Amino acid sequence: MARMFWWAAILILGTVAFGAGVVLTISRAANEDARLQEMRQIHEELAARADQHARQVSAIMRMQVDQAGGPDEREELFMQLAPHVSVGGIVTTEGGGISWVDRRIFAGAGRNAGVDAALAVSSMFDAEVAMADEGSNLRMVDGRLVYLGFARLTDDRYLIGLDMRSIEGELTAPGMPPLSGMRVGHGSPESLPEHMAAISMEDIATGESLQIVWEPARPGDMLAKRIGYAAIPPLAVTALLFVLVVANTRRVARNLAESHARAESLAGQDPLSGLPNRLLFGQTLDLSLRGLDNQIRAGAQGEGFALMFLDLDRFKEVNDAYGHQAGDALILQVAQRLQRLLERGDTLARFGGDEFAVLQMGVGCDEDARALAARILHALSEAFTIAGNRVNIGISIGIALAPRDSCDRETLMRMADTALYEAKSEGRNRSAFFHREMDDALQMRKLVAEDLRRAIAENELTIHYQPIFSADGRNVVSLEALVRWPHPTKGMISPAKFVPLAEQSGLVIPLGEWVVRRVCEDGKRWPGVRIAVNVSPIQFRQRNFVEGVISVVEEAGFDPGRLELELTEGVVVEDADAAEIVMARLRDYGFPLALDDFGTGYSSLIYLRRFAFDKIKIDQSFLESLDEMGESAILVHSIVHLGRALGLKVTAEGVETPEQHRFLMALGCHEMQGFLFSRPICADEVDRLLGTTPRRLPGRRITAA
Repeated sequence: MARMFWWAAILILGTVAFGAGVVLTISRAANEDARLQEMRQIHEELAARADQHARQVSAIMRMQVDQAGGPDEREELFMQLAPHVSVGGIVTTEGGGISWVDRRIFAGAGRNAGVDAALAVSSMFDAEVAMADEGSNLRMVDGRLVYLGFARLTDDRYLIGLDMRSIEGELTAPGMPPLSGMRVGHGSPESLPEHMAAISMEDIATGESLQIVWEPARPGDMLAKRIGYAAIPPLAVTALLFVLVVANTRRVARNLAESHARAESLAGQDPLSGLPNRLLFGQTLDLSLRGLDNQIRAGAQGEGFALMFLDLDRFKEVNDAYGHQAGDALILQVAQRLQRLLERGDTLARFGGDEFAVLQMGVGCDEDARALAARILHALSEAFTIAGNRVNIGISIGIALAPRDSCDRETLMRMADTALYEAKSEGRNRSAFFHREMDDALQMRKLVAEDLRRAIAENELTIHYQPIFSADGRNVVSLEALVRWPHPTKGMISPAKFVPLAEQSGLVIPLGEWVVRRVCEDGKRWPGVRIAVNVSPIQFRQRNFVEGVISVVEEAGFDPGRLELELTEGVVVEDADAAEIVMARLRDYGFPLALDDFGTGYSSLIYLRRFAFDKIKIDQSFLESLDEMGESAILVHSIVHLGRALGLKVTAEGVETPEQHRFLMALGCHEMQGFLFSRPICADEVDRLLGTTPRRLPGRRITAA
């Protein structure tokens, strides 16, 4: 605030100084203009008087010449000229120069002092006389002004007359400007007072410098006074405004300080739950680590702390089923339950979405952290009431201990995140402590992800095809493409391991494009056979997904009606409007669409009718428990009859026993696939299956439908 005050003061003072400088400059310019104007008036008036007097003398001489009758009547001529001039005579220009033919001095008593000088002046005008018929000029001699007049007698002879006048008399004559204190001064102009003005002239007789001196008018001073008087009210207003600005600045500064304090508080707070956010939690973690480090340096034995990363299970399903407001309400209830479980000194934070973090202090061993994790799991296993609905979720917990695992913030957070990933991978709704094997597994996943990029680029992947049979198991109606990765050092890697990695790293986009391109090339070997390709949700949500698939199909020259795209329910549920647009474009181009893993998510008649699938595929999980629970049989029965009622083909996945086959045939299931009929096979084996030596099942002849 002090800096703002001084800057404002400097700005105002600078403005005043600049204004004063401008006024002073204008004042001086006005004074100088007045002085130059007065000097010009004096020059013009003296020159006008000299010209007028010279013209009068010249007129008299011409009149005398005209009346004289000839050049020999000089005496009469000079007698007529004497009353009007001090010096006169006749000059000739013969021989190219000026020479006196006859020179007369008419000055009376008291005037002889200037005669010699006047004669000297006449010689100065020789060239001027030779240049013109008549003329005049102005010079100063012995403190007096000298006027010259002349008239032509013959082609090369002139009559000259000079007269001398008092400067003081001329300055006071009528017509001169009434300037204050006008007089003739002696000496150099530098000796004059600063407020006086002067016109310098050199006396030809004495060589002395004379000045016509006067006191010039100073309108600029009056202008400065007027502006000064007029500036007093604005300056007073400016000073008042300055005081107001300073007061307002102080008030604004206080408000800014308070706002800054509030902003800092809000910057570290999650707006929904009111819990600390990732930023504030990180600062708290840093303080705890510094305290622990100081404790270790001092050699003191004490307790450490546990860092827990928590991730809600099935939160997305609740959010999708009941809306974002229900999801927010669930977050608030989860935060309240978690806070009730913590001890004084512990910290609970929300990182965003369904992610939380806990800093548990005073942890002496694993059991302390394990006990808190168990309480959290139990508390969140109880149902929540959201908008009148009972909702059940779970939570996965990853735990890292300090100082046992690490005392570095980034390393400790990475370890907790790795443990969380392990807990989710093991089935969710559980806790996991970090151990070194997890880190090794994480490094392995990174290595595999890097190798996968190279494998896609160098065409090291391969496609296996699982045949899909007609209900009686005799005819191959289509194939499902399943990507495989024969790693050069790790052997055949299951898609269950590397496809999730591809989705996490974004490699699923080039992977999906590679699969479609390879399927189109292989499919040319099996005319009339439809091939199904699984589409990843990430791949489906790409803006150019439709254009990319069409481009690959057109480049390969493959019939789009033979490329069946399998979508999961999560693809269409997450953004139904966008999914509907994409699916409509795919259907318009001729791609058949299948709903994969039907019954495992939010299976809804509305989705089946809205998106107009061509086929639904019953998830194999229903068939696994078909013999054990009657409920699965009822669900499969309902799905088959629902599909048939809507005019959809129904395909059952994971058929492995003859009992399952007979049950599905009795229900009216259209197509089946599973190990009972065939495992996934390479393209060459598909050739044999569909070729001249087809593979046979007991009692059946296999053909391509």
